Amino acid sequence: MDIGGLTTVVANSAYISARGSLDGTANPAANRDRKYRSRLKLPHITLCEGLRETLDLGFQRVCVEQPIGKRLFQEFLDSKAEYKGPCHLWRDVEEYNMAEDADRVRKASKILSRYLEPGAKCFCPFLPENGITAIKEKHDGAGDDLFTDILDSVLDFLKEVPYTFFLESMYLKRFLQWKWLEMQPMEEDWFLDFRVLGKGGFGEVSACQMRATGKLYACKKLNKKRLKKRKGYEGAMVEKRVLARVHSRFIVSLAYAFQTRTELCLVMTIMNGGDMRYHIYNVDENNPGFEEPRACYYAAQIIQGLEHLHQKRIIYRDLKPENVLLDNEAGNVRISDLGLAVELAEDQEKIKGYAGTPGFMAPELLRGEEYDYSVDYFALGVTLYEFLAAKGPFRTRGEKVENKVLKKRVLDDPVTYPEKFSEEARSICQGLLVREVDKRLGFRSGSCDQLRAHPFFRDINWRKLNAGILTPPFLPDSKTVYAKDVDDVGAFSTVKGVQLEDADRRFFDEFATGNISIPWQEEMIETGVYGELTVWRPDGSLPNDLRRESILERPPKSSTCAVS
Repeated sequence: MDIGGLTTVVANSAYISARGSLDGTANPAANRDRKYRSRLKLPHITLCEGLRETLDLGFQRVCVEQPIGKRLFQEFLDSKAEYKGPCHLWRDVEEYNMAEDADRVRKASKILSRYLEPGAKCFCPFLPENGITAIKEKHDGAGDDLFTDILDSVLDFLKEVPYTFFLESMYLKRFLQWKWLEMQPMEEDWFLDFRVLGKGGFGEVSACQMRATGKLYACKKLNKKRLKKRKGYEGAMVEKRVLARVHSRFIVSLAYAFQTRTELCLVMTIMNGGDMRYHIYNVDENNPGFEEPRACYYAAQIIQGLEHLHQKRIIYRDLKPENVLLDNEAGNVRISDLGLAVELAEDQEKIKGYAGTPGFMAPELLRGEEYDYSVDYFALGVTLYEFLAAKGPFRTRGEKVENKVLKKRVLDDPVTYPEKFSEEARSICQGLLVREVDKRLGFRSGSCDQLRAHPFFRDINWRKLNAGILTPPFLPDSKTVYAKDVDDVGAFSTVKGVQLEDADRRFFDEFATGNISIPWQEEMIETGVYGELTVWRPDGSLPNDLRRESILERPPKSSTCAVS
């Protein structure tokens, strides 16, 4: 074995070993660094009381959007006998919404008998009678929206008097402690780097591990001097801002943003299964491309990711197989690399600007016209075509084409379809690759309902897909690294002739905001840190770290003595 091959084997072994601690084969806490774990501790309440004046403490923001806020609010409700009913109903409805079809009728009956019948132990008298009647009439059907209105009524009830009491409770104080910890600076020493997975325009992407929790991430490193030389500041900030805004199981999440002496770092969801281009062409070189059910499954998840972006007024502009990443544990895909994304203002419907990858850019973009979200659905058509045909619709496999020739093909040439395309596959690709924007399938009236209704997706259960419980058509091997050999990734040349100045450093400081709220809170819960730090007294009294006066009290005398 040559030295380069040995380097890859060693790098892969270390990476797979770390990965194994989080795939159910080992205790996640086993890979924690004790020193860094000890640095994750809640402050005394006197350090964070001032956050009450600066945080958004609205019900939706605290108790619905933020995982730790929701957890603490539900713990508060559980501590009050009069609120246990609505709290448990809330949880049971969410469990119903995530359940397999075979379990839903039973769960619906349980909810009906436990919470909606007068005289039941947990009956919720504030629920509207017409809503209860509707559920009694329809519960045998176990529909997707069976409890939608009831859940809205529960939250409407909880956000009034119960939430007012929560704001004056020790649970809100505990929330302030967690927000203080969340806001602490984050630097590179908190992360352990593993092998390089790939590279982008401004730097490498490597696997890394958060030392305090043991959780694995992908770290995208943007070289500061290369960013400045190539005028990449705006794109880097847009990507960071967009990633921090979105939260979907179909888009990679940003968990941390920090800087080193030479790089800006974005720490994101790691997708150990590799990118779709790698799977199309490299996993089975004798049989490239995907069978239709697999291509359909990935396209459905991409649609959900695009819809989430578009509902937040974000145009992606760089959809292609390389930017669709596979998770090795669940076999699901997420959209990645939002460096070319653009945000529309509230009063803005279209935008101009040349951005994207040749062969995936829509005709209206190539013609220099204004465009909207529809450009992403043209790119989806190209991507789906490549999933199935193992080539793009505007070039033959392996063909090198000049951009001006490719542009002419996109604008003028008809698309031909291989015999392997079913009637439904051909139809949806034709609908997505329509050159006239008003005839193209896509985002209409705030959703992708029209696209989801296409016969190509007839076997997709969209509720299960959204809940993450739909069985994937392909599950990667957890012991395989779906990435090029370390030496094949390639190295960047040294950037010369670029000097960083005060204005650059101000930009870097603005970029490096540290922890991203929702993903960070999810990490604290799923790795057990939340449970370890959120400790209450058995008698229900205030713990010392939540008592203001305890800071003035002397610690109890120790029974040990010290010799100086």
